[in-house]
This record gives sequence, structure tokens and C-alpha cells, in this order.
Amino acid sequence: MRNTIAVMNTKGGVGKSTLVLALAETLSVYHGKNVLVVDSDSQASVSSMLMTIPNLHRLQQNGLTMVDFLVARVLQDAATDWLRFVVRNVSDVDDARSVFLIPSDMQLTLFEREVSKGSQHGRLRAVIASLLNEARRVFDIILVDCPPGLSVLTESWLREADFHISPTKADYISVCGLEVFRRFKALNPEMGFAENLGVLVNMKDAGSPTEEDYHAWLLSNPENRVFEQVIPRSIVLQEAARFHAPDRSYFAKYPGEMGKAVRQLCEELLTRMGMASATTTVPATPPPLPQGTSTPDAPVVSAPVAAQPAT
Repeated sequence: MRNTIAVMNTKGGVGKSTLVLALAETLSVYHGKNVLVVDSDSQASVSSMLMTIPNLHRLQQNGLTMVDFLVARVLQDAATDWLRFVVRNVSDVDDARSVFLIPSDMQLTLFEREVSKGSQHGRLRAVIASLLNEARRVFDIILVDCPPGLSVLTESWLREADFHISPTKADYISVCGLEVFRRFKALNPEMGFAENLGVLVNMKDAGSPTEEDYHAWLLSNPENRVFEQVIPRSIVLQEAARFHAPDRSYFAKYPGEMGKAVRQLCEELLTRMGMASATTTVPATPPPLPQGTSTPDAPVVSAPVAAQPAT
């Protein structure tokens, strides 16, 4: 099943993590999907959006983050169950109960340094491939929030994920970031790469002629596969990025036109995924599920509770 999406742009500040948050919660509430968010950004932005800071800090202190999983599997070659690092009961949307998270930590940058120092790039990619292969059997959709830039870890996600999405702002620097990414993708094609689902114009100022020009420029290149749905610049998404306690409703978090835009984007995303998967041969017999998990068609109930709902 092709269901893993790496979300990245070489340029930072394009609203990538907030977009991952909105997609995950909308896919859960409106489409009944079990969604795993993998936070691969050392800033842990989407992790802090999906839980309280005290809960996130406790996970980091207890060694239950993406960094700890990768250190054990890549640097120590230890047998570590990835489900130990999956956190349930995240999100402050009261009916988004099928969003799960593997949180991050700032130590991720130090881990990448050790990978490069020890020439463990191949081992890292093999671990990422194994993780995604197992997670595909449990979750309906996996969203990987990649950091800006092209680190060895980001390259591993991009080469092992099924798809990638490139959020961008309609400005010169963000567009340049897409060109750098396109050139990177063309390198070493024999190593494989995620399929482009499309470029998403994010945080667009509808009243800016300059941004309209850059949007038109993006549309002029068919390789971009620009999403029809645009996410406008709005204080609503800024507020959505702040975890609230107690929980709030989906419509309270994504009201009005912003909520409509996010929901339409999810519809377009699922359509593109379905069209791409329809051209791929599916094995007649699916592989067995990892021990201790439910079928992908049923709610995931056996992922360990690494963090309780924020209070």
C-alpha cells in the first residue's frame, strides 16, 4: 500500500509543520484515517503542536522520541520496537482521535553528525525503509515532517517514502528552494525517489500582485503539479499551531474559509494518491501485520500509550 508522504522544502518558513498538522487532523476527522505523523525536524515543531510542552519534554527525557529510536537502531544496532515510540491521544481536536505521533528532539542534529562521522548512511536508509514498511501495514496514511534543507536523514525519507509534497510560499526564495530540490532529485536516479504529488502554495496573500505572479510562474511548469487548492495566509492557522487545553472542536480550530480550504486540499490529496496507486501493481496477498497491531481497516488500538492527553 502506497501511503507514506514526505513533506519538505529546502526553504524554511513555508508553513510546512502547520500544514502537516492540519492535514493529519482533517484526514482523521473527515476521512476516518489512522494517521501517523513522523516528526523528523529537530525543532520538534509539529510535536509541540500536537501535545503540551510538559508532555513532550517528558517523552524527550524518557528517551521516547525519533532520535532515541534511530540511535538504537542505526548507531547501536539494537533490536528496538518502533511501536514503543508511537504516541497516541495527541491533538487538541476532540474528535481527531486517530492521529498518532512519533515525536522529535533537538538531539536529532547530533545524531545526523554521528551518522556522517561513521559513514552510516546506508544503515540509516535501511532502518528508515524498515520503519516505513512496518508502519504502512498499521496506518492508513503516514506524514513525515522533514526539516528544511537536504540532510542525510531527509534524503533517506525522500528515497524511501512513496510520495512527497512540497509546500511553498509564492515568493522568490521559496521558488528557488524548489529548483534546488528538483536538481537534487535528478541526482542518482538509480537510488530511487518518492513520487511527486505536487507543489502546494501555502500562506498566500490574496491581495499581493507579486505573489500572484509567482503563483502563475509555478503553474506554468507542469512538472510542479501545483495543487489547485491554495492555503491562504490567515491568523487562523497561526492559532491552530498553538496547542489548546481543554480540547476544542474541529470547526473551532479550523473555522470558515480556512477550514474549507484545508478540507478541499485533503480531498485533492486523497484523489492524487488514489490515482497514483491505481497505476501500481498491488500484491495479491498482503504481508502479515506486525505482532500486537490491528488490521489497517480497524482503529489502531494497541500502539503503546507513551503520553496521556494533555490536561
